Amino acid sequence: MPPALANEISANGMSGERRGFLKSTFLAAAALATGPSLAASAQQAVGDSMILEPRPWSTKLGYPVAFKPYGQPSPFEANLQRRQSPGLTQTTQASVSFAPLQGFFGIITPSGLHFERHHQGWVDVDPEQHRLMVNGMVEEAKVYTMDDLMRLPSVSRIHFIECGANTGMEWGNAAVPTVQYTHGMLSCCEFTGVPLKVLLDDCGADIKNARFVLAEGNDGSSMTRTISMESALDDVLVAWGMNGEMLRPENGYPLRLVVPGVQGVSWVKWLRRIEVGDKPWNSKDEASHYVDMMPDGIHRQYTSIQECKSVITSPSGGQALMGKGFYNVSGLAWSGRGQIKQVDVSFDGGRNWKTARLETPVLDKCLTRFNIDWVWDGSPVILQSRATDSTGFVQPRYRQLREVRGTRSTYHNNAIQSWQVAQSGEVFNVQMD
Repeated sequence: MPPALANEISANGMSGERRGFLKSTFLAAAALATGPSLAASAQQAVGDSMILEPRPWSTKLGYPVAFKPYGQPSPFEANLQRRQSPGLTQTTQASVSFAPLQGFFGIITPSGLHFERHHQGWVDVDPEQHRLMVNGMVEEAKVYTMDDLMRLPSVSRIHFIECGANTGMEWGNAAVPTVQYTHGMLSCCEFTGVPLKVLLDDCGADIKNARFVLAEGNDGSSMTRTISMESALDDVLVAWGMNGEMLRPENGYPLRLVVPGVQGVSWVKWLRRIEVGDKPWNSKDEASHYVDMMPDGIHRQYTSIQECKSVITSPSGGQALMGKGFYNVSGLAWSGRGQIKQVDVSFDGGRNWKTARLETPVLDKCLTRFNIDWVWDGSPVILQSRATDSTGFVQPRYRQLREVRGTRSTYHNNAIQSWQVAQSGEVFNVQMD
């Protein structure tokens, strides 16, 4: 559709001329896809029985209001769900479920499909029995109830959360088939809570001399993470809300930390304590886990920032194109250092690139949806996306990443993802240097 016509339709709506243009465009695309037979079928669509004959649901009363007091997805969408990777961990309590990125629209992850990562299983805590303590290098240590916290000034912000091990199975080769398993330890939600800075001010934290805070969870693993004071005073939230309602139990109800741009393990769930200090704590999950094995055998600690990254979600591994013709190629891009400034897409394995459209809103430390038009001629191709963030950082190829990081890492894999479209239309996960 010509840009001028698209703008006019947006401003003034449809007219007979515009409808005619769209109809002729559809018929042409149908002919390109599978030849004259589909075009003829499209012309006969006005006689479709699904249009001419009343559907059963249109001839009777529907369900009453509040039939389901808490709304649920349609049973026709039951296939869209979080999934585990069989055999990934020894116990399901210390495991992960992957979000179905291939089925999402926009940038917000539905609460019921937010990925899970637990170290000792999730718990459902009575909010009346939950407390948050702030201590350490403060003038006055304080304990807050949920009622205390929810009386304080709150803010709502949209941010992505990504496990540091997301895409970790792909370091050596293309290991899993779909985007749900390659990139599904990723979600993006609107979080509501009180800025941590408000609590630190309330307790008289020694901002001049303190350099870190320790966040401690109240589940069976007692997850503890060191967070820089710079982050604590910037955009860290003590959150109770997600997507307009209270947190879900598997996402830390009734209280969790939100640390924008930083790997998900630092977003401590069931948050019970914040300690202010002048040095990192080197807790068990900072010394033996969530460290990067470098080529020289040295473990790199506190590599918390999630670097610039993107992935095409449609079409992606496990899907199949219906035939030749027009497709909207769509995906997600994100950076822990700021905004996404550009996403380029390649249809030939990285030899040539075209700039995609960034859909609004484009926010700091948030998922950004990108789209680009593509007409498939039926030949095998390799699709890739490459993101650039507001710092100028460009998402690397695998060869570039391995030159610096080697091949023995698990965490922080932000290399370019490749999807191969076969002549049959089937899409497969492949890896290119």
